[in-house]
Amino acid sequence: MAGQQHIVVIGAGYAGLSAATRAGRRHRVTLIAPESRFLNRVRAHETAAGRPEHRPALDRVIRGRRVTHVRARATGLDLAARTVLLDNGEAVPYDTLVYALGSRTAGGSVPGVTEHALTAERASEIRRRIAGAPAPGTVAVVGGGATGIELAAELAEAHPAWRVEIVAAGQVGGWFSAKGRDHVLRVFARLGVRVREHTGVTAVTAHGLSTTAGTVPADVVAWAASMEPHPLAAEAGLTVDPAGRAVVDAYLRSVSHPEVYVIGDAAAVTVPGTGTLRMGCATAQPMGRYLGRRLARGTSAPFAFRYAVQCLSLGRGDGLVQLIHGDDSMRPGALTGAAARLTKAAIVKGVVLALR
Repeated sequence: MAGQQHIVVIGAGYAGLSAATRAGRRHRVTLIAPESRFLNRVRAHETAAGRPEHRPALDRVIRGRRVTHVRARATGLDLAARTVLLDNGEAVPYDTLVYALGSRTAGGSVPGVTEHALTAERASEIRRRIAGAPAPGTVAVVGGGATGIELAAELAEAHPAWRVEIVAAGQVGGWFSAKGRDHVLRVFARLGVRVREHTGVTAVTAHGLSTTAGTVPADVVAWAASMEPHPLAAEAGLTVDPAGRAVVDAYLRSVSHPEVYVIGDAAAVTVPGTGTLRMGCATAQPMGRYLGRRLARGTSAPFAFRYAVQCLSLGRGDGLVQLIHGDDSMRPGALTGAAARLTKAAIVKGVVLALR
């Protein structure tokens, strides 16, 4: 890595953008992403509720770096020729590829999701559907994970005239400590969110949900179920695990194509003492920062990571900061209320500042 390289980064999320800005201090970098602004997925629930968006322009983030942003979508990889194929017909060559296409909300296997549900990535459409409704109705949020919890709380607080229900196949917040989960349920009770647990969704219709526990009428269905990696890595021939995440070594290189680095939700990363990392901003951005420094400075240290906390915003005035061990297992303690909300807000602000 001593000489100048042309590095192509696919994806401008937490991992890809963090890697591009750091690698761009030394090398020529082409950043391929169709967006003009940073997605900032951890604040999507605020966008859905009609709050102001906090999405810096990509050109502003990469300013002062040797990074060129190409507004296009990667549609294929020619690993033998070392080129990225774009939806505008171009083929971009690379010396080193950073694959950071991340993940998307899963749900294609459930009938009606594509036609009748709005995923968390379509937060602006959720906002418009609620704002344009002739009268208050019911929003059904599907998914009892962090995204679903934050979305349900935010919508219920912002739109008290609407009925908000959260539908989960298991427990809502069931991975948290008893204190953490109890707090989430208390907040939902205060906000009037109806909680439906152990309820599998079998279909989404124009009128709501068909579930294992019967019909759930809804005017808007917000789909916040589990995440799945983008399929391009598997389609291109990178070695992937059963979930479709690219398998990488200790330096985040593809085990089948070492000229390709894979970071963020697209990568199956196992760290000694920590385990296989879960998808999310908390793991994606550290990967991007590490790889950007490695490409710029040539550090020989492997990627290392330990978890610190898990945190949620529960509306504008409440939150949860769950204390955890370095391997992501739960500690009993948790910070709640306004102090937790402020802590989460500071972390989210720091995420954007750390993109550069």
